[in-house]
Amino acid sequence: MSLRSTVGNVDRMGQISLVLIRHGFGELWSRMGFGGKAVEDATAEPPAPAAAPTKRKISFAERLRLALQDLGPSFVKLGQLISTRPDLIPADVIVELKKLQDRVPPIPVEDVRREIESSLGAKVEDIFEHFDPTPLASASIGQVHRARLRVDTEPATPDGAPGSELHEVVIKVQRPKIRGTIERDLDLLFTLAKIVERTIPESRIYSPTGLVKEFDRAITAELDFTVEAENAERFTKNFAGNPVVCFPKVYRQASSRTVLTLEFFPGNKIYAAVEGGASGETIAKNAVAVIAQMIFADGFFHADPHPGNIIMLGPPEAPVIGLIDLGLVGRLSVDMRNKAVDLMVAALQNDVDGLADALVAMGRPGGKVDMRAFRAEVAVLSEKYLGRAINEIEISGLLRDLVQGAIKYDIEMPVELIMMGKSLMTVEGIGKEIYPELDIWTEARPFFMKLLWSRYHPLKLGAELLRALQKLGRGAADLPGQVHEILEDLRQGKLQLKTTDPGLPEASDRLGRRIWSGLVIVGTLGSGTALVLAGQGRFDSLATALYALAGATFGAHLWLDWRRTRKKKQQR
Repeated sequence: MSLRSTVGNVDRMGQISLVLIRHGFGELWSRMGFGGKAVEDATAEPPAPAAAPTKRKISFAERLRLALQDLGPSFVKLGQLISTRPDLIPADVIVELKKLQDRVPPIPVEDVRREIESSLGAKVEDIFEHFDPTPLASASIGQVHRARLRVDTEPATPDGAPGSELHEVVIKVQRPKIRGTIERDLDLLFTLAKIVERTIPESRIYSPTGLVKEFDRAITAELDFTVEAENAERFTKNFAGNPVVCFPKVYRQASSRTVLTLEFFPGNKIYAAVEGGASGETIAKNAVAVIAQMIFADGFFHADPHPGNIIMLGPPEAPVIGLIDLGLVGRLSVDMRNKAVDLMVAALQNDVDGLADALVAMGRPGGKVDMRAFRAEVAVLSEKYLGRAINEIEISGLLRDLVQGAIKYDIEMPVELIMMGKSLMTVEGIGKEIYPELDIWTEARPFFMKLLWSRYHPLKLGAELLRALQKLGRGAADLPGQVHEILEDLRQGKLQLKTTDPGLPEASDRLGRRIWSGLVIVGTLGSGTALVLAGQGRFDSLATALYALAGATFGAHLWLDWRRTRKKKQQR
């Protein structure tokens, strides 16, 4: 790390310190080891005037939101990511963090043009017929402008020269130097997360380091616009021929890692479309069908389908859902999709044991799970959802409560499942706003059944049986040689059996400390007694000192044992 970046990190750490202290997190900062007189001075309240009005008490969640907002784009993005983790974060904090907005000044149009030209290697006027200097939107990562792109076509002139067409597009341009700012903040966030976990044991339930790693993956993908381009093309391929949804076309000839040129969607937001005469029922059912295909059929889904990322196209009698902002996506393997369907089927069948088993299968238990107690927990959590009519079951709430129950039993749920639950929750919420009678189970059932049928199709079962027989055959072929090696080692006296006791090093260490303390105490007591008997009063003061040393050693041993035991309990 260069001297300049080190100085920059120190300066940024100072800014973070001041913002956290200003918003009432001085005690937390002190516990992390950054305390001192500066914290005391910053947190000391000046004496209030006699007639000062009573200030409104600000909640922890609101103070956290305000602090993240003041810390800038990286921390705003982190807060937005945290707000998607109801499995880890309390509900009141999530509500506040969802209010975080990218409040940043627009990039000067000169800087936008400079970034386009340096990234694409040509003048703006040579690529675009028209470029609108007024931004459509401005966010922490980039800025969006409308433009008209020249697109070469097949030769259409008598001399065989290629023709051209004009396409209405939007250009997403990355903020200059934003990558360096985010990378610096990521380094600091990793450092702070590790310090928090080490100095504040109760924070480990929220997995600060895990959240920063997840943020690192998400923001790194968002900084590379080619990732969003590839996502758009994959969605287009997955939904080819589907008339109810479309995705913006990517113009690769005018795109790069920091500039993304996409088809412009000239439509309305979803609520405006419904007010304009489009059928809320049709849109809601189509939206559920689209997200269900993404999750359960393709295993590749839009992870942030909020209303701002939906543009309604087409006439009111035949609305088409246009999905934009495709940088954040989720992926589900075939195995995880099968487990998700098992979870849904168990819910439909009111099978509490099946729900518990599916959660354990999907998650990563931190240790042995008391299945009897966990099933009882799942039964309590699902009581308000199961046993109702199918169209009354709130799938998003069920998933949220079940995941929170799993966390209580130290079952770490995969991030992909959390993203799936968030996407379903968002689409279900929008759908019921525009069509309150929406039955998400009925609309998603065809995709469940298709996945179940593919799982138990005779051809697939036959292929799995063949693979199992091949493994068994290879194992049977290897078995004689392995048995021969074991018997040969036994004949030559080389066979060894090794066992480990995880508690043995700790027990040995404890025994060694006790033996050492015992020897010191016995030695000092014996020496003191010998001096008293032999000295006839001449060495009483020295003997007393030895007795005191023995007592101090015994007390120190007890205190250190108590402190080690307490520290281990806190770590658990």
